[in-house]
Amino acid sequence: MRALLIDDERLARAELRRLLAAHPDVEIVGEAVNAADGVQQIAALKPDLIFLDVQMPGGSGFDMLASLEEAPEVIFTTAFDQYALQAFEVNALDYLQKPIQAARMASALQRCAVRHQSTAAAAAPKKLFIKDGGRCWFVAVQDIRLFESEGNYTRVYFERQQPLMLRSLNQLEDKLDPQQFFRANRRHIINLDYVEQVEPNDAGGLDLTLRDQLQVEVSRRRAAQFKALTSL
Repeated sequence: MRALLIDDERLARAELRRLLAAHPDVEIVGEAVNAADGVQQIAALKPDLIFLDVQMPGGSGFDMLASLEEAPEVIFTTAFDQYALQAFEVNALDYLQKPIQAARMASALQRCAVRHQSTAAAAAPKKLFIKDGGRCWFVAVQDIRLFESEGNYTRVYFERQQPLMLRSLNQLEDKLDPQQFFRANRRHIINLDYVEQVEPNDAGGLDLTLRDQLQVEVSRRRAAQFKALTSL
């Protein structure tokens, strides 16, 4: 596994290196000293796993994750235990409190290895990290049924959640699989796997009903494209 260390404290990064030396299956591909540096290193190095400090100058670890186009696996490392609950709420792979114990590191890496092997056997779904106020989520993109534009924000519909993320619909569209996600109109991108019913409307477009009974209109301009994509 290729790992990136993100921590503003040099001694903390050195301690992670010392602990990881006992695990030859983990290759440390780089280090970052703050959130902005972390974003750049993740884009350049494409690590499988990041060790991420929560509190850093210029932005928290949660803020950094929310700015990523796609989130890798994460093990949080921090001296502040009040962040533990929040870390687990976002489905982090694990949470290691400083000073990190060797046994806890081994346990976290074992869980990571199992997860990494299972996703390597098949195409692992891309994940988004969404931060809305004090709440955070890791979400597999394939589990999102609808993206809805709200100005510079996008509301994301998955499970029973509808958080806002600071990213425009146009930005998201460029990163989504066009065979699975369809731009129905100016405000909506739908996951085609969640479409249950299609009906023509009086405007020459289509009215879609999604699996949770959400209603979305396909504009007349995009109706032919939708029919071709779905073989209707």
